[in-house]
Formats: sequence, structure tokens, C-alpha cells
Amino acid sequence: MYNFLISFYAIGIWIASWFSKKARKMIVGQRKTFGILKKNITKDDRVVWFHAASLGEFEQGRPIMERVRRNHPELKILLTFFSPSGYEVRKDYKGADVVCYLPFDVDVNVHMFLKYAHPEIALFIKYEFWYKFLSKAHKHGCKLYSVSSIFRPTQYFFTWLGRHQLRALYQFDHFFVQNQQSKELLAKNGIHHVTVTGDTRFDRVLDIRKASQELPLVEQFCSGKRTFIAGSSWEPDEDIYIPYFAHHRDWKIIIAPHVIGESHLKKIEKQLNDNGFSYVRYTDLERRHQASLSLGGEADVLIVDCFGKLSSIYRYATVALVGGGFGAGIHNVPEAAVYGIPVLFGPNNKKFMEAQELLRVGASFEYTDAESFASLMDRFISDEAYLHEAGEKASTYITKNAGAADVVYDAVFGNL
Repeated sequence: MYNFLISFYAIGIWIASWFSKKARKMIVGQRKTFGILKKNITKDDRVVWFHAASLGEFEQGRPIMERVRRNHPELKILLTFFSPSGYEVRKDYKGADVVCYLPFDVDVNVHMFLKYAHPEIALFIKYEFWYKFLSKAHKHGCKLYSVSSIFRPTQYFFTWLGRHQLRALYQFDHFFVQNQQSKELLAKNGIHHVTVTGDTRFDRVLDIRKASQELPLVEQFCSGKRTFIAGSSWEPDEDIYIPYFAHHRDWKIIIAPHVIGESHLKKIEKQLNDNGFSYVRYTDLERRHQASLSLGGEADVLIVDCFGKLSSIYRYATVALVGGGFGAGIHNVPEAAVYGIPVLFGPNNKKFMEAQELLRVGASFEYTDAESFASLMDRFISDEAYLHEAGEKASTYITKNAGAADVVYDAVFGNL
């Protein structure tokens, strides 16, 4: 059954590659994997393998990778991605020696991958439990660890239909999970080599805050005014917050879309025009600065039409919104909360433990429609003490829950 499902999935991606640019990148990238491994890994290298499904999991694994790089230069770090949205952004990441796609979990791919990579330690970040990769790596003597994983009873391998898939979890030498519920669920299924560490994402966002850049163009745009920042923004979010701020023109707005494509940018600009906003794109600000022209500080809205700025831009927020809550799920809430600001997000947040905890302590807030969004923002605008209290709770929660990366690093690499 497993072989059939993987083969069916691979064929589906191959067919999709005829029509989807993302799927095509995945297929082409996987074809290059073995060549990359052969070129960059020798038989004498001691390889540590980090696997991240996509960009979010990479950010969770990054604090551990950086500790390995700093303290064990004799080890070669291999980083694999399954999704193009992770690989295409981080294929040039300097913290790893080798970056490539993980090919589909079929016998020939597994054999070739392990032959060329021959990892002695592997860390799978949060999700993705490919049975053949795990079982064959385990048989080859590779130590396997699951990091920042979180488990729920509704997950496929805990249902009657997916019980055979539970075998993948039995291959791990140790689990470093985010919460006690995950530990108890694993114990019910006969897995007891588990440590509750929390989420390494908190360590990462603290590192990001320490390394965050001052952005003079953004600071000049904000002009000392209260600023609302929509990070990883999607259209359903924009349909709510843009009309709201048409009635609160004393605020500056910064929109960092999740999809930075011209069609989405044009839709944002049309909606801003319809609501009477003036706006400027970040790349236009840069061009104006280079040409010694006016920087557009008079604009109401700054549209961030480039990558790599958002984590530093959050430092200028009075209130932040993290998008995705009306789609597949919210994006990186701690990345904003670490700056000590209240964070708003849509209703699809139940699978994100950090979001649930920030809701519980009163540092983050869920909105489901324009009315609930307006109610939250009206309270922040009218009650300065309430706004500052929520921000302090956010900062305290992030700081208090950091440290997972050190625990994992010490357990896995402390005795090397």
C-alpha cells in the first residue's frame, strides 16, 4: 500500500509539472540531487543530515545547524528540502555545506541517496516521516532524531487507516517534541524515548531579533506614527484590514504580501486606490534613495515587494497581523511577537501551538471577519495600556519558552 501511494503521488507531481511551475521546479530539482551529493560529499566526510519539508521547518532547524557549524567544523552539514518553497529560497544557505531536494521515498532513490550521503546523524524537523528513508538510514547505523515535532490524535498514522505508517515513527532514536500531549500520545503507541523541549522556533526568532537590521527607509516612512504591519498577507486578510484603516488615516500601514507576484501587488494597489490610500513600493523607495529623490514619506501605505525584509520590519510595528488564517494556516507568529507587540491572525490557527499559547496568555488575538477585526483594533486604539500589556505578554512568552535548541544540541552533539 505504501509503495502504491508514493508511486501514485510521484506520478501526480510529474503530471502537475506540465502545468505548474512549482511542481516543475521540484521534479527538475530532484533529478539533480544525486549529482549534487556525488560532487560535494566524499566517502571520508562525516555527514549530519537536516531535513526540512519547507521554509518554516528550516527556520526551526536553523538554530541547531548554526550551533553545529560553530562548534563542530569537522562535520559536513547536508540540508534537504521536499518543497520548492523551501529549497528555492534557501538553496544558497551558507550554514550548510550541501543543499538539495529530497527525492521521492522509493527504493532506488533511498539506496542512491544513502550511498552518496552516508549520514551518521539525521534530524527531521517537525513533520515528514518518510518510512523507507528512515528505516534504511536506521539499518545503516544512522542516528535518527525528530526535532520540534508535535503530534495530535487526528494525524494519519494514529488513525486505523494509517496504522501501518506508524512504523515510520519507530525508526527514530529519540523525539524532541513541543508539548506534553505529544509525549503522552507517543507513549500510548509504545514510543517512550521522548523529551519535551518546546519549539526551536523561539530560539530562532530571538536570534533574528538580535540580528535585525535598522531600515532607515522604513523608519522614515513611519515618521514616528503608529504603524500597522501585515506580514505574509493574503487577499482575505487584505479585504478586512484595508477598508478598516480607511477610517483611521492617522496610522501608517506596511503590507508584506506572502505572494510577491505582480498580479497580487496590482490587486493590493487597486484596493488601496478604491479606499483612497496613497502608497509606495519598497523597491521604489530604494530607487528614489539612490537617485536622491523624495522618499515618499507622505504615503499612507508601504508595500514590501521584495524578500528578506519582513523579520526586521516588524520592529517598527505598533500592532502586527500575520496572514494565512483564512487559508492553509497562519504563518510565523513568533517572528512578530518577539518584538513585544500584539499579533492578530485569522481563524485557521488551531494546529499552531505557539499561536494557541499566545492567545491563551492574551498576547495574540483571533479575528474571523471585519467586525471582529474592528473590535480588536478599536480596543488597541482607545486603550493604550491594554495595547502595551498585550505586547509585554508577547515578549515575555517568547523569551520564557526559548532554549529548545540548546537542549537538542547538547543531547545529540554534546558528546561528539
